[in-house]
Amino acid sequence: MRQVQKVLLLIENCSVPMDSRVWAEALTLRERGFQVSIIGPKGTNLDQESYVYLDGVHIYRYWSPPNSSNATAYVFEYGVAMVRTFLLSLKVLLRHGFDVIHVANPPDTYFVIGLFYRLLGKKFIFDQHDLSPELFQTKFSDRMPFLHRPLLFVERCSYRIAAVVITSNTTMKEFAIKRGHVCANKVFAVYNGVDLNRINRVTPEPALKHGRRFLLAFVGAMEVQDGVEYLLLALHTLVHERGRRDVSLVLMGDGDHAPVLRKLASELRLDEYVHFKGWTQAKDVARFLSAADVGLVPEPQNGLNEYCTLGKTLEYMAVSKPSVAFDLPETRRVAGDAALYARPNSAEDFADKIEILLNDEALREQMGAVGRKRIDEEFSWDHTKTELLRAYEALVSEKL
Repeated sequence: MRQVQKVLLLIENCSVPMDSRVWAEALTLRERGFQVSIIGPKGTNLDQESYVYLDGVHIYRYWSPPNSSNATAYVFEYGVAMVRTFLLSLKVLLRHGFDVIHVANPPDTYFVIGLFYRLLGKKFIFDQHDLSPELFQTKFSDRMPFLHRPLLFVERCSYRIAAVVITSNTTMKEFAIKRGHVCANKVFAVYNGVDLNRINRVTPEPALKHGRRFLLAFVGAMEVQDGVEYLLLALHTLVHERGRRDVSLVLMGDGDHAPVLRKLASELRLDEYVHFKGWTQAKDVARFLSAADVGLVPEPQNGLNEYCTLGKTLEYMAVSKPSVAFDLPETRRVAGDAALYARPNSAEDFADKIEILLNDEALREQMGAVGRKRIDEEFSWDHTKTELLRAYEALVSEKL
């Protein structure tokens, strides 16, 4: 890999190292001998420095407008991010240099930055974390269907100018090949494998259960498309309809839907049972998950989540915890028998599956062991990173 030695990673929708996928990619490339720089937004309660040199990686961060469910604010956020990212990329170019610009979506509009640097002889990688046209439709409830075609256009532009396309699973790889008309030998599916140096089981701390027998856990973003309200509705069923006072719920994450969720928790009389932790450092995520009895995957069927590999599922499996999820194809493919599957978008059935696990310790242990075995054999980052390295080998070999 001598011709390509310096990589610039761009991300907009999460800070780094909070984004575990981008951070794992960065560390893998650094270990392989690349110089790595990253540009991304500042976090809300973490990742606030404008510049930090962390674990051998240069990280540059910019201020980004607060998240919003308003479409105009959404476009403004992306516009600000584009300008700030481009200006910082010039700084990185002058200070450190780079041979490859590796862009994680959303948004797909960063192909403009990639195109500019292609004119300067840089290689462009499109790392597709989400299907942006479907994401936008889901986030804004089809309120602006006229934007679907432009979103497909910018996705196609990202595919078109990329020397290599990386997707987060094989389902999305098929989208790149069929919808994007990308040659199959240019597309590499890199699953969101768990970095076991980051998330692994530790000694459980009973105090984290807040005095109750059972702890349910959720970790991840709290956006409209993530369905966290289903967890609150299911918990309401367990606590107030079925009389269970032995369970609490910890929510680790944040997003523009979080204020709505906090209000809903109060309306459902769940304040003493639900604990919002905000974005949480990896070591504390591992502590809470190790103390938990069941991990929760509330993403509903909505035309987007069916195609997504949800990192939280893998994190629960890494700490040998069973999970409850809605029955979506990609979730079932990854979790297998490590999860119980509720009827899509049914909070009542979700509560049923949680209660099955709470009432059967042996089943919890059995499913937890199955999940950890799947991590060790297929879904740890040590396994999934091989496709990332294959993508870079293809890029460097100049066969593409």
